[in-house]
Amino acid sequence: MKAHYLQHVPFEGIGSIEGWLSRHGVETSRTRLFQDEHPTDVERMGAADLLVVMGGPMSVNDEAVFPWLSAEKRVIRDAILRGVRVLGICLGAQLIASALGARVYRNPVKEIGWFPVRAATGAQDLFRFPPVSSVFHWHGETFDLPPGAVPLASSECCSNQAFQIDRRVVGLQFHLEVTQAQVRAMVDACGGELVAGPRIQTEAELLAVPDREYARTNRMMDQVLDDLTGLPSRTG
Repeated sequence: MKAHYLQHVPFEGIGSIEGWLSRHGVETSRTRLFQDEHPTDVERMGAADLLVVMGGPMSVNDEAVFPWLSAEKRVIRDAILRGVRVLGICLGAQLIASALGARVYRNPVKEIGWFPVRAATGAQDLFRFPPVSSVFHWHGETFDLPPGAVPLASSECCSNQAFQIDRRVVGLQFHLEVTQAQVRAMVDACGGELVAGPRIQTEAELLAVPDREYARTNRMMDQVLDDLTGLPSRTG
């Protein structure tokens, strides 16, 4: 199996996904858009079976500022149409929605911190989250569901937190892959966003979360990948 991931900023790497890829012996490549690597470089992407689209502080609507966003959306749409398994995380989920024609826009409130999401009902044949899970959020925008998408989770302040299209595409507005080091890096890079708000935790609150919470959400990330790819579960 081959995987390729699109990385938008240096401080939002693939986190715990790297361990899952290693345990399954997946050949992995990446495009670092922050280093001016182009998303349509087919030779670098190769015949990927799995495309992972990571997060970032920019908006999918910032095409005038980041011209590569248009090309990236075409790559994502083409991958989906070719049957490649696609996982989008935060900005990545928004990019999937936008690539498929759905609207991406400002959420009524920013969500930054560890807050619960509730599993949607009725998706019996798709991935199922626990009824309530505390997960890590860092987003100010949201999206309408793209055509064919089934909702998987929601939160008090954001209706569309996760979705799935058939068995091959998953979008997560939240971060199951984060490590303590990544959260520290996000705080260092984007700490200016940590202003008082109903769904914004303080720096101290963000950094006080114990190891067991990261381990729990990382296990959920593994489960999403197991389900999406159909590969057998392999714990670290």
